[in-house]
Amino acid sequence: MTNFNLELIRNDFPIFKRKINGHYLAYFDNAASSQRPSAVIDAEKLFNQNNYANVHRGVHTLSAQATILMENVRNQVARFINASSKDEIIFVKGTTEGINLIANSWGSKITHKDNIIITEMEHHSNIVPWQLLAKRVKAEIRILPLKGGILCLETLSRLIDSNTRLLALTHVSNVIGVTNPIKKIIDLIKSCGIITVIDGAQAVMHHGVDVQDLGCDFYVFSGHKIYGPTGIGILYGRKNILNDMPPWEGGGAMINNVKLPYGTTWNDIPWRFEAGTPNISGIVGLGAALNYIKNLGLDVINKRETSLCQYAQKKLSLIPNITLYSHLNSVGIISFNLGKHHAFDVGSFLDQYGIAIRTGHHCAMPLMRYYKVTAMCRASLAFYNSEQEIDRLVSSLIRINHLLNN
Repeated sequence: MTNFNLELIRNDFPIFKRKINGHYLAYFDNAASSQRPSAVIDAEKLFNQNNYANVHRGVHTLSAQATILMENVRNQVARFINASSKDEIIFVKGTTEGINLIANSWGSKITHKDNIIITEMEHHSNIVPWQLLAKRVKAEIRILPLKGGILCLETLSRLIDSNTRLLALTHVSNVIGVTNPIKKIIDLIKSCGIITVIDGAQAVMHHGVDVQDLGCDFYVFSGHKIYGPTGIGILYGRKNILNDMPPWEGGGAMINNVKLPYGTTWNDIPWRFEAGTPNISGIVGLGAALNYIKNLGLDVINKRETSLCQYAQKKLSLIPNITLYSHLNSVGIISFNLGKHHAFDVGSFLDQYGIAIRTGHHCAMPLMRYYKVTAMCRASLAFYNSEQEIDRLVSSLIRINHLLNN
């Protein structure tokens, strides 16, 4: 699609016909979960109506068709992020499970002599699994700090030593929307033999991701943030690394041969890491979401969202007593506080006007402490948002500011 027609695109999303408290929905909670187009909703429905069955090993038609649909999406994801092989694509529940899989499988190599580097801006999903691992084996966690709201890269070389085994960091911050220089960081540490885990949950929906160009070892993202279903996500891992990793969960599909009392052997990758029945309808829905994104064009999406974000930041900056935390080049995310009013109060008032934002610590308590606040309001944008909705947000915030100050 070369021309961006907002009206036609919004018609693809049934949710925007809904009213909240008498107002048409203005949805600015896309960083938590984006809305789904009819193409995704219909793809899941059609699968459940016509092709539903369990995958792999089934000799009947429905099982064979379901397996083909699932494995086609694996190929599709590999192309979407330019993985070198479909075998590098593992279906997980989401970013959180993907990172936990790495921590519990690859992490079995970590000992008390080793250290892991994470950053001050990480989502809890890219903090807690590493804390649990470090506590279990008595390894060390080292923190790459922030300076002026961006990663203090000059500190990185001082954190790394011969016992540094892994660096885990977000591609795009879920709070301030800053895009980290992933490729530059990976290039800096590649010669040190350090494994890199990239949380791509807030990146893949905004611009193209090429894991081979980035040079990362692992890249993880969630379907529900890229216009797909909940309960499905992707873990990309380099084939040579995955081949050397033990399974995390045991069960059906992940085995080659089971013997009693011991002697069980594992399936090949990627199925070694997909124990049990997968979220097949969610996988089909994710495939439909990626098709929708491809047809619209990530370049078109990026251009539209960049324009929207600049418009929103300019308008929001004019509101008296507002504090903006996001950077001017923020990717679709604008976090703010309104005077001394608590974020929950602001969000509750906005809901009365049919405007949905996210409030709280955004699963990033260390980042909240960096900014010396307990909570923020977060308006996260998608290509289907409009300038008129942003104007509604701004006028509503001005009204709320007046009401709460009286």
